[in-house]
Amino acid sequence: MQLTGRTSVASGRSASRDLAPVRPSRPRAARVSAEYIGDKKNNPAPAAAAPVKEETTVSNSLKPTPVVEAKPAPVAAAPAAEAKPDALADLQGLKEIINTACAAQEVYEEFSQADVDHIFKAAASAASAARIELAVMAVEETKMGLMEDKVVKNHFASEYIYNKYKDVKTCDVIEEDELDGIKKVAEPIGVIAGIVPTTNPTSTVIFKCLLALKTRNAIVLSPHVRAAKCSIEAARIVREAAEAAGAPKGLIQWIEKPSLALATALMKDPKINLILATGGPGMVKAAYESGHPSIGVGAGNTPAVIDASADIPMAVSSILISKTFDNGVICASEQNMVVEAAVYDEVVKELKLRGAYFMSKEECKKAGETILKDGRLNADVVGQKATALARMFGFEVPVTTKVLVGEASHIGHGEPMSYEKLCPVLGMYKADDWTDAVKKAKSLVEFGGHGHTSCLYTSPQNKEHINDFQQAMETVRILINSPASQGAIGDLYNFHLDPSLTLGCGSWGSTSVSANVGPQHLINVKTVAMRMENMLWFKAPPKIYFKRGSLDLALRELAGHKRAFIVTDPPLFEMGITTQLINKLIPLGIQPKTFTNVEPDPTLGMVQKAMEELRSFKPDLIIAIGGGSPMDAAKLMWLMYEHPETKFEEVAARFMDIRKRINAIPDLGKLAKFVAIPTTSGTGSEVTPFAVVTDEKTGIKYPLADYALVPNMAICDANLVDSMPTRLTAYGGLDALVHAVESYVSVCATDYTKGLSLQAIRMVFDYLPRSVKNGSKDPIAKEKMHNAATIAGMAFANAFLGVCHSMAHKLGGTHHIAHGLANALLISHVIRYNATDKPFKQTCFPQYAVPKALDRYAEIADALVLGGSTKEEKVVKLIEAVERLKAEVGVPATIREVVGSDKPEAEWFYMSSTLDMSYQAFDDQCTGANPRYPLVKDLRKMLEDAWSKPILDIVAKEGLEFVSPASSCLKSRLDKPHFPAGYGAR
Repeated sequence: MQLTGRTSVASGRSASRDLAPVRPSRPRAARVSAEYIGDKKNNPAPAAAAPVKEETTVSNSLKPTPVVEAKPAPVAAAPAAEAKPDALADLQGLKEIINTACAAQEVYEEFSQADVDHIFKAAASAASAARIELAVMAVEETKMGLMEDKVVKNHFASEYIYNKYKDVKTCDVIEEDELDGIKKVAEPIGVIAGIVPTTNPTSTVIFKCLLALKTRNAIVLSPHVRAAKCSIEAARIVREAAEAAGAPKGLIQWIEKPSLALATALMKDPKINLILATGGPGMVKAAYESGHPSIGVGAGNTPAVIDASADIPMAVSSILISKTFDNGVICASEQNMVVEAAVYDEVVKELKLRGAYFMSKEECKKAGETILKDGRLNADVVGQKATALARMFGFEVPVTTKVLVGEASHIGHGEPMSYEKLCPVLGMYKADDWTDAVKKAKSLVEFGGHGHTSCLYTSPQNKEHINDFQQAMETVRILINSPASQGAIGDLYNFHLDPSLTLGCGSWGSTSVSANVGPQHLINVKTVAMRMENMLWFKAPPKIYFKRGSLDLALRELAGHKRAFIVTDPPLFEMGITTQLINKLIPLGIQPKTFTNVEPDPTLGMVQKAMEELRSFKPDLIIAIGGGSPMDAAKLMWLMYEHPETKFEEVAARFMDIRKRINAIPDLGKLAKFVAIPTTSGTGSEVTPFAVVTDEKTGIKYPLADYALVPNMAICDANLVDSMPTRLTAYGGLDALVHAVESYVSVCATDYTKGLSLQAIRMVFDYLPRSVKNGSKDPIAKEKMHNAATIAGMAFANAFLGVCHSMAHKLGGTHHIAHGLANALLISHVIRYNATDKPFKQTCFPQYAVPKALDRYAEIADALVLGGSTKEEKVVKLIEAVERLKAEVGVPATIREVVGSDKPEAEWFYMSSTLDMSYQAFDDQCTGANPRYPLVKDLRKMLEDAWSKPILDIVAKEGLEFVSPASSCLKSRLDKPHFPAGYGAR
């Protein structure tokens, strides 16, 4: 038997300074966190725990255990005569890894705050980078939940936890007031036993390991026997990153072959100082009875009350976002809705519209008989999707069904709907009035979720109901107008609620922590979290100059600068464009130096070569003139000039929220100002915070996104684009159109961006055909298209894009299709995909309350005066208009016509590459802002449809409704296609 430790990504908030006791000096084996700040009294040790029986009840993995302070009870060794030889070997191996962890922690507790924070960051970055692979492993091994949602949980457990606690002091002196003579000193707890559940086997590991690393503790993990492989892999990734960053070897350990007996022995070992217990009730109870301090979880049975003043579409949409997340395995997710009679029928109608299926009485009975087995939750239903559950229950539902709803009236034993159901099944109760609704919600909490979470949907101005609810509910988290799954874990729907994957339930739930696990809490604390989203933004260059001839006047603004480093490409240099620029700078007293070797896809090698010239020249101006490539290259040079320590692999890391990313770019502009002068009409790069660089040695592309990269000045002079080639004019114009369309329907779109998006769309439809057909003979069309590209750039710089760009990035990279053309080939398929009031998945970002894409596409059609009496008809008209525009400027209807329909091997290669492209597109930074959160198989279907099926044919035969294919992409993800000669990975 092997009991080696591998890195684990933990799901628990780091024991903050208030939870870390000041440990007296005593032998290591006897060290126990018994002396808390404000309470120096040790509790007596409890009696030795009885053996733990295997529990069949499924308990949510996100529930915190109470903190119990006690001296460790002695653990009697099992008589040798009664123990099997392999069992004794297992116990000996367990002792060895605990001793190793203990020794490593003795070294680690001497580390400085700077060293700890460096290790913490490295571990969080590694966990974030592995989020997809770990999610795939978790779903394959446990057969629970949804891979794409587990990606989000892994990302949250690394990125959000790091962002919240990166600056929290956990070492040595953490607070000092010399005037009052107060000093607080943080000491680590020691060795932590981490119990990992099957429902969240990788995000829990990430969370708990990061907790241990941030607080200078060691951790020994006990994975669930049905999720050991993925949990251990998560632990290995975190441990290797931590050790590479300088952590002592052996700080993170795990049980290689987990069992109930070894988990119990781990929790009882005298060298364990704290238990983080997440799992079934038997395991949590064993932690409480171990004789060690324990932080555990309580059961969840969250009621969602909808009163008569609530915004019904928003309430229903929020509940569905929460209940369908990871197929309902989150313990905070809504288990029952309690709806006032006055709006009950309206809520039912809205639920059906958004994809809910109401079970008949007979179907409810069948469901209840399956959900509960011997009075306990049936493990077979946990984390399964709604359609699979219906078949399990004995009936069929539409393939688009998101949740199953069972209407009920009784609360308690005998009514399965009133229990915690860790799957997309919702109970629904009609309340006579507000008083009755509160009474029912309170009963549901007391029956199965005392202390955990409750949720109210009401008007924000309805202070009376909010006050009544917060007074009546005995729950630690009281969420107002927020999805419970995402709202309860914090930092998503209220930025002042601490992010955590271990949720305390107070004394009501038999736990001592009455908050999202964090600082010491020895009293019950109610947290009422109003839905208060963080501020939004609109960022653009401080100065944007446009109109023909604006170049000369705008450059005069630069008077007073001394040296300008000009970045361009060979064709522009040969055309004499840079000479015109230089002739305008010299009279201003600005000495120019030109770098002309920018290639179409900027590489690190090219940037490094340019940096040699740039640093010796020491400019106070960097001027990019050209298309997207020179501007990308110049942005990278600007960054490297001001921050030469930059590591592209770090600043290019994916993020869920641009404000919370693990690695951010420092402010630029201290050494030089950056001026962008576009000579093409399409990229919008002159006003955006985006740039891409390729490592030519590895072939890896690093996309950078940070508002520090926004130029200080943009000069959009249409005189510079009159000579654009016809094809470049067409592709650039269509790129601008897709920028505008995707930013208009983005979940991050605001009143400040939508007007820009809509104006750019109108301009493209009005002027692109003229610009392509007439070229420089139509200066008005050329100028309008130049302005449209910049306007669309400002829109998507602040609202972001969607899956059309995600797929286009991969289509272009794999099959060498120009970016604007790739977008044009896919955009109509994406419009069809997004245009629904009941998307199977919605993104979880706060800006997205109710599905809006169908409405917004219809608004675009209205702005273009396309006609149509219903929203669906308007969207069809929009797709037809886009296809007409594409045809008018020479873009075919399918990818096959571009790649080459006369080459049989081309189709084989394309279809073989769609799976890999789909995974890459899912992980693309643009995906998170798409109005319909995609499954990988959805992306693959769109890529396959776009190969040979004209969108107008699809719409004519199937309509707008996009049905996701039944097959899964999970198992074939790692099976790389064998490309024929000449078609290798590019």
